[in-house]
Amino acid sequence: MPVFDKVKKIAPGAELPCLLEDCAAFHRLDKTSYAVLPGFCDVHVHLREPGFSYKETIASGSRAAARGGYTAVCAMPNLKPVPDSVEHLEEELAIIRRDAVIDVRPYGAITVDEAGKELADLEGMAPQVVAFSDDGHGVQDPGLMREAMERARALGKLIVAHCEDNSLLRGGCIHDGAYARAHGHKGICSESEWRPIARDLELAAQTGCGYHVCHISAKESVRLIREAKKSGLNVSCETAPHYLLLDENDLREEGRFKMNPPLRGAEDREALLEGICDGTIDCIATDHAPHSAEEKARGLEKSAFGIVGIETAFPLLYTGLAKPGILSLEALIDLLCRRPRERFGIPLGNDFSLWDLEAEVTIDPADFLSKGKASPFTGRRVFGTCLLTVREGRAVYEGA
Repeated sequence: MPVFDKVKKIAPGAELPCLLEDCAAFHRLDKTSYAVLPGFCDVHVHLREPGFSYKETIASGSRAAARGGYTAVCAMPNLKPVPDSVEHLEEELAIIRRDAVIDVRPYGAITVDEAGKELADLEGMAPQVVAFSDDGHGVQDPGLMREAMERARALGKLIVAHCEDNSLLRGGCIHDGAYARAHGHKGICSESEWRPIARDLELAAQTGCGYHVCHISAKESVRLIREAKKSGLNVSCETAPHYLLLDENDLREEGRFKMNPPLRGAEDREALLEGICDGTIDCIATDHAPHSAEEKARGLEKSAFGIVGIETAFPLLYTGLAKPGILSLEALIDLLCRRPRERFGIPLGNDFSLWDLEAEVTIDPADFLSKGKASPFTGRRVFGTCLLTVREGRAVYEGA
């Protein structure tokens, strides 16, 4: 059945906009609860393949993304083998070509095996990667990071940084705050995030490299990036839905509440909300990080870091931010679509998704298409159900 016939079947009698001419706009269909939204873009997902297909595959992860209204994602390089050379990158690209149902763009690693010792083959990989990142690991050596920035600038590529100072982690598993002290957990201090950001901003100023900060979670990080932008630096950043909607007061002794960086204090969440409202934060990315059930069943302290979120991001943000008026729906779409695509050079084309914005559902991981099921939002009631996602004129997801 042609795509537009599907839309007409889902929303009978609706006056359809000329979507092929203006997929980037938000359209409400005939004053109903149905809305057409441009295809979202997530610049930070873990698809786990090659190397860890028991956690996720490019097939399952891209289908989950399509269910969430995403038509483009950027896949992080903490894989096996790490895409640190043309040969290793090709293993991932071959699977993407075979199995992806949406636009999947890989990162190339900054360093060989993401080990932080020597630079990867940035020049060889540059034509086929969206940017360079060692996500999952902070580049500890400032000299190596400076050299990476110089080479990335020459190649016209962003450095996308997981900012984490290993010397400040001290075996922590959650934020170094009231919950950690009350429950006897070792904490991860905010300085472990913001100090590497401060270092890298200086390096970015020296080299002129385009610089993007992954998953910021701390109020100090927001302040540093705001000041850097005011000074004219070519810097951008992202945060994730869980940092905007949860804080340490929501923690439970369960693995589904463990992610890196961790949920921080209420004052950090407020700073992040201010940052998305004033433009300091450029986009919202999910950091979709699936693990096996066994890896997430070891409690808050011993479970693997990482949660899933690409199927639930828009309903959560629409319910938690747009409906209460913290952000307009148009501003939320900018954070999920326009701004990440512009920053990373990913065109929208004719991609869109169709949503019933007033359908109320309960988040249930049993319904996820992702192999990962660990969500801190399990059981939460949200508004918004994706009915159809279209990528380049082809339906890549159809709801019930």
